[in-house]
Amino acid sequence: MVCRMFRIEAEVDKARRDLLRSRLRHTNTAASPVLRALRGTPGERELPLHVWASDSTGELAGGLVGHTWTTWLHVTYLWVDDRHRGSGLGSRLLATAEHMARTERACRSARVETWDFQAPEFYRKQGYEVVCVIPDYPPGIKEYTLTKRLS
Repeated sequence: MVCRMFRIEAEVDKARRDLLRSRLRHTNTAASPVLRALRGTPGERELPLHVWASDSTGELAGGLVGHTWTTWLHVTYLWVDDRHRGSGLGSRLLATAEHMARTERACRSARVETWDFQAPEFYRKQGYEVVCVIPDYPPGIKEYTLTKRLS
């Protein structure tokens, strides 16, 4: 039963969002020795990792946007222009990001989310394994989470 002394609101509030994030981070750090050990170290922060490909005219042919955190590479976006699909450019962008994450940032694993109509098979061919499938996210579409150990 919810106590009546609370006022419940549903509104976007960036200041309270930041306060909530800070308090959750504090709670998580107190509860986890792993997160506690990360506090104050370079591995505590997410660091952007972007890889771009331009064609012979200087136009964007493809790119990868992600970040590293602790020992993980998180691929947020990977896109290749229709004219260059099938050329191996997506594989090169991903391999470059994985190499940078592994050699420059000591990452040992990578993760990505993709929908069923996008690229789950592409990532499987790159050595990723499906660890989660969420049906109907959004309705009629499956979302896949895939991971890979970086050697």
